[in-house]
Amino acid sequence: MIPSQRSLTRIRFLSTAFFLASIIWPCLSAAQQPEPPPPATSTEAPAPAAPTQESSSTSKHRSKVPPFLILGTVFNEHALAFPGVQVKIRRKGEKKFHYDAYTNSRGEFAIRVPDGIEYEVVVRQKNYQDQSQVVAANKAEVQKRLTFKLVSTKPGKPGEPK
Repeated sequence: MIPSQRSLTRIRFLSTAFFLASIIWPCLSAAQQPEPPPPATSTEAPAPAAPTQESSSTSKHRSKVPPFLILGTVFNEHALAFPGVQVKIRRKGEKKFHYDAYTNSRGEFAIRVPDGIEYEVVVRQKNYQDQSQVVAANKAEVQKRLTFKLVSTKPGKPGEPK
């Protein structure tokens, strides 16, 4: 039986691939071997470890995490968790808000702020009265937990309990 031209081409290709693999494989496996450590001499003292210093470019990009945590929960008039309520925080006595967040699906929020300052936490939601509480972020504590129960500004329907 005479092999066809196609099968001869396949045989040549496979034999060439096998030949190249047998040449290249030892080189690749030797390149991946770790180098053995140099032999230690007893007359040399180990070099002192150099102090590690961060470059100024890496330290500039790291932001310091504020140490005080203001966290809380917002409830609606039926005492159910209220998701999606806007929570804003500003320094006491200022008009501009510096921190902003929204409550999660369980009506909770958490915002980190620098300590040593008094903050006003304002909770806002459409068709509800704004509520605020003052928090003193002193260094003796690390967090303050707040609870808000919003009151609707819409008039109730006749027959509904207040």
